[in-house]
Parts: sequence; structure tokens; C-alpha cells
Amino acid sequence: MGEEQREVVHRLLRDADFDLGGDVLAQRPRLERLLTAHPLPEDVRTSTGELGGVPVVFAELVGTRALGTLLHLHGGGFALGSAGGSIGLASSLARSAGLDVVAVEYRLAPENPYPAAVEDVVAAYRALLDREGSAANVVVSGESAGGNLALELLLAVRDEGLARPAAAVLFSPMTDLTVSGESFRTKAAVDPNITAAAIRTRIADYLDGTGVDPADPGVSPVFADLTGLPPLLVQAGSSEVLLDDATRLAVRAAADDVPVVLDVVPGVPHVFQAFAAVLEEGAEALHRAGRFVRGHLAAAAVDSVEV
Repeated sequence: MGEEQREVVHRLLRDADFDLGGDVLAQRPRLERLLTAHPLPEDVRTSTGELGGVPVVFAELVGTRALGTLLHLHGGGFALGSAGGSIGLASSLARSAGLDVVAVEYRLAPENPYPAAVEDVVAAYRALLDREGSAANVVVSGESAGGNLALELLLAVRDEGLARPAAAVLFSPMTDLTVSGESFRTKAAVDPNITAAAIRTRIADYLDGTGVDPADPGVSPVFADLTGLPPLLVQAGSSEVLLDDATRLAVRAAADDVPVVLDVVPGVPHVFQAFAAVLEEGAEALHRAGRFVRGHLAAAAVDSVEV
């Protein structure tokens, strides 16, 4: 059954009319349709608002007492995707971890190149800390480019002396904007919908006119000093060109004494957790992520009491 499910997901992605490297005005609605093809579960209640002047989408599970809040950053190569489109994945992780969700509608490139998105997620995080009164019950998550922004947020939190979240969960994070990972070559034939060329197009949008070197740690966290970051869970599929972005990040985090779990699932594509409803590996990965989050929420709560 697992192999059949994987083939269904791969075929869906191969046949989709979405092209990550295509014209943003054409691809934004296509990605939105792909992400929202299945309705949210009936017990997921959403609303819109803002944090720190940044638009956000709130989601909660009706009838459930949340242990904390998940600050989620969507993917889409910095130029596509939306907070609303990511609520399905974010709420699935939140269900497993026992959290409410805040998904950030950060500004997109090319209209708003770097550092607009980073500024937005930092502003939203600051406001969330004010609302929650503590970082001990806050968890950060991000998928793909959102994983990049999650890491840059954590680095800003450290450097600005803000209270750090209990943990972070990164799904197939894009960590190296030089596109130098060997997996861009070795996994090109098995990745059903992402190419190095598409990634380079979106990076060009993100850095357009900024003069920022793609190897700058401010945009490529795999080259950053990660010392002092909270515990990280990094999940990726073996059938994605961004695999090395995940594995090299985990090695760098470990070398910098950051508690890190690397979880690579064989035979599944980029952000495979989004297909948990039809893919056993996705549901199991979310279960592991939930267990990781709950463990670190409990540890953070103990630490905050001791302080």
C-alpha cells in the first residue's frame, strides 16, 4: 500500500499544472488551488487578523485545549504560497502536537525582495511573545522557503536577545541559496515537480536588486553559526532535490551544539507531510513531529518554572 500511495502522490505532482519556476502571477493561483484542493477538517476554525502589523491567519481545533501556539511560515520559493494555503499542513502538525496555529502572511518577492519577509516574521514573532507572555509555549515551523525564514527568524531571535521558542520543526527547508547541494543533481530524476532551475528563478526574485550574495548567512542559514538555536526537527524526503539542504543543515546544527533530529523518509517528495491524508509516511511523520514538539514544550515549561 505504501508504494502505491507514494506513486499516487508523485503522479499528482508530476501532472499538476503548477510550475515553481513559472510566472508568479500565473503560478500563485495554481499553487493555491493545489494546496486547498481538500477542505479543512470540520473542527478546524480559522480567522484572520494581524500580529505586529503583519497579516496572519489563526486556526484552532474546536473542543481542544491547546498546549501552546505554532507560528507557521509557508513555502513557495519566497514568491508564491500563502498563510491560508498552508493552514491544512500547519493544522495537521498542530493537531498532532496539541497547538493552536498562527500562519504568517509575509510579503512576497519579487514585489517585496529580501529582507521584507524576514522583517515580517520577526515582527509577528515579537507580537506573539507579547500576546502569549512567554516563549515557553511557542513553537516555530516552516516548509521549504518557510523553513529558511524559520531559521532566519531563530537567528534574529538569538541575535536580538529575544526569548527563544521551545522548538522548531522544519519540513524540507531551503537552506542554501547558492543551490550547491549535490542532491540537485543526484535527485533530479526522482523529484516529481521541483528543479534547480526553478529554485534559481525564485532566488533571483528574492534577492533582486539587493546586492546580497546568495552565500550570505542572512539568506542561506546552512552557512550561519547556529549556536544557541532551540531544538530542531528537520524532516525531508529522499526523492527531492532539496534533500542536501536538509541534511547539511542538520550536520551544521549538530556541529554548533544545537539539539537536532534529522528525519529522512525514503521514496517521498518535497513537503510530503502535506499529503498525510493519502500518504501513510506523511501521517507517520506528523505523528513523530507532534511527539517531538510535545516533549520540548514540556521541557520548556519546566525550565520556565525553574527560572
